[in-house]
This record gives sequence, C-alpha cells and structure tokens, in this order.
Amino acid sequence: MSGNPNGDRRSARRQETLAEIVAAAWEMVAEHGLAGLSMRDLGDRVGMRAQSLYSYFASKNKIYDAMFMEGYQAFSAWMEATDDPRFRADPARPARLLAHRFVEFCTIDPVRYQLLFQRTIPGFEPSPESYAVALKAYENARERLADSGLRDQETTDLWTAMLTGLADQQISNDPGGDRWERLVDRAVDLLLADPQTHPHTESDKA
Repeated sequence: MSGNPNGDRRSARRQETLAEIVAAAWEMVAEHGLAGLSMRDLGDRVGMRAQSLYSYFASKNKIYDAMFMEGYQAFSAWMEATDDPRFRADPARPARLLAHRFVEFCTIDPVRYQLLFQRTIPGFEPSPESYAVALKAYENARERLADSGLRDQETTDLWTAMLTGLADQQISNDPGGDRWERLVDRAVDLLLADPQTHPHTESDKA
C-alpha cells in the first residue's frame, strides 16, 4: 500500500484537472484559432476562475507547451503505422507511407499543425521536456526514411520542406479537398529519383 493514499488521490485529481484544462484548450483553439485562447474563457469552460488556472499552469504559454507535448505524442503514435493497403505492393512503400501519414496528420487538424510545425504564437518556445518529445519523433522519422535510402541531412531537410509545403498549401488553399495531397506520391518519386538523394560512396566506386 502507498504510504500516503491521500496524497496519491490529490495527485491523481490534479492530473485529471490538468488533462481537462488541456482538452478544453484544444477545443477552444479548434473553434477560435491558436490566438483565440483566453485564460478567462478557458476558466469558464472548465468551471474555474481564471486566477485558479494559474495554480495549474503559470501562464498561457505553459498551456501551449502542454498542448505542444501532447500534439507530438499524438504525432509519434500516428506515424508508427507500418502498414497501409494502398502501398503493400509498392517498392517505394516506406517513403510513400511515411509521406502520406505526415500530410494526413497535418490536414486532419490544421490548428495542431500550426502549433507543432509553424511559429504561429509570438514569444512561445517549447520547454526542453516538450522539445525532447518533438526531437524523438523527428529521429524516429529519420530512421524510417533510411529504409528508402534517404539518409543525409540535406535530403531530410528537403523531405520536411516538401511535405510541410504540400500540407500548408492543402490547408490554406483547398481545405477539405485533395488538390495538393494528390501530389504526395509524385513529390516522393521526384525525390527518390534525384541522383543526389543516393550519393555514391567511396566503396561504391571501388
């Protein structure tokens, strides 16, 4: 048994309240955009005075930080998918699957995409703890890209720029459609066909 059951219950209740506040914050930004997050309105939504929120989150940026971490945890789980019937017979399957999963994740929730992949909130920087979750997701993606031969840093940078560009265009210019999502396979093929994507090593030349 725990040496302090009352403390355990208090800790559990606090965690539940923290999760409730973050969930309500996601609801608000979905309705009003990232800039529309108001401590007073958030307090009303969770039945709490705005001042009381500060006993859970010291500032609005701390709430954004919790959302950032939660968003990257969701991103990591989403990108863990290793199968999709669309690509089972495709030799470029690992790259295409990864690309489609990324763009779909972005377009499903544009506000979450803005928080995770754009610098939309003036003055907000993720905490080291939250940024570590983002870096882990990035490294996991790099490891999976290596399955398709995309290993060097410049190619990885081009990959991320290409996919975020397609996602941004889809969100901005054809919300709910697929005008830019339809280009994902073509973009992946162009990158895979680029000779610089698979540079010759000294051992290759021997």
